Amino acid sequence: MSKFSLSKLLIKLLTKHDAISIGTKYFPTNPMESEYVELFNYTQTALLEIEKANITTDSIFQNLLRDLGEQNLPRNHNFYELKPAENKIEEYALVSNIVMGSDRYLFIELDHPSHLINMFSDIILDEKGEIVEKSSTEIISKLNSKNTAIKIAIRFIGIGFDNNVNVSAAVGMTGAAAIERSINYTKEIGNFPGVSFTKLGGEFAIVFDSPFILNNSKTEELQNYLFIDMIDSTKFIDKHGRDYLVELMTGIKNFIETECNGELEGYREGGDDFIARFPSKDLAIRAGLDAAWFAVNNNVKIRSGIGKSRREAGERAQLADNINSFSPLSLVVFEIANGIYAYNIPSEFLRTIINFLSNQKSKLFGVFLLVFTISYFASILGFAWFGFVAVLIAIIYALFS
Repeated sequence: MSKFSLSKLLIKLLTKHDAISIGTKYFPTNPMESEYVELFNYTQTALLEIEKANITTDSIFQNLLRDLGEQNLPRNHNFYELKPAENKIEEYALVSNIVMGSDRYLFIELDHPSHLINMFSDIILDEKGEIVEKSSTEIISKLNSKNTAIKIAIRFIGIGFDNNVNVSAAVGMTGAAAIERSINYTKEIGNFPGVSFTKLGGEFAIVFDSPFILNNSKTEELQNYLFIDMIDSTKFIDKHGRDYLVELMTGIKNFIETECNGELEGYREGGDDFIARFPSKDLAIRAGLDAAWFAVNNNVKIRSGIGKSRREAGERAQLADNINSFSPLSLVVFEIANGIYAYNIPSEFLRTIINFLSNQKSKLFGVFLLVFTISYFASILGFAWFGFVAVLIAIIYALFS
């Protein structure tokens, strides 16, 4: 059995949902990442699969079309799969996005020197991007998200067609990754205007072979909302008083505003819920996790959901009510691809059991062997009731150890 297989089985029994991971395998590279990795592992935060994603090239394209907006993707395009995505969710890739953020690098290359390079630089700066490197034919820039980078790249390609300049682009986690992706694009597709990028472990490209005009009509901009609601707040107030509730909710509110760039909506002092808006989904998930960790540390559970609208975020949070368990679960629910997943922060009691199952397997086997031996010989001697006593002693021993 793998290191966490017994713990995953326990989570499955308690929640009726598979646990993809407990803690994280992500390797931190700086103090901030180390802090988050320690929190994931110390709290034994579990990634649950609520509705399994069916990851295909078509589903990736449909999600891309939704995220970009149909007005930002001309019809005369070809969508290529350069490397297939894996039909599974990798927890360390998700943690990477949460702790590293959604910033992406955009590499733009012109087939010959042109005045367009200066125009493109100005547009990037207008979009609140950062110019990292620039030459007469190339730009490496940093944008706030992959979708923003792809939108800008498509816009540049259209301008290039109008000026007889071949423009190609690639998006990556780093500037070097974007350049490498551009090289692979040329090898696989050729010297055609287009933009390449990764999604869920796969590599894809949008390629254009003729001029196009982007639709100027604006659709409703998709946002990233986080809905947070304290579980059993009435019972909490009866036990601790409303002042303590206000103190906890104010602490969560201040952290979201100062550390996660969240903008609160509809918060009333003394209330047990609120909605916050974020510039990216990874920031919303990070805020939801921080809020849940903070709450559990103060013996409180919250349910939270992340969605593209306020209603969707609220509906995701309510999914916690539909999970049958011995007690309410502290969950952060969100979408990946076309599936629904959630981070579950276990209670202190459950964390103790998970730690025991994960790190004390030899002791667990010894206890089982002892109970089995005592029960076996007790039944032979006619003292079957003594086996029950042995089980109780073993449980007490396990809890205190």
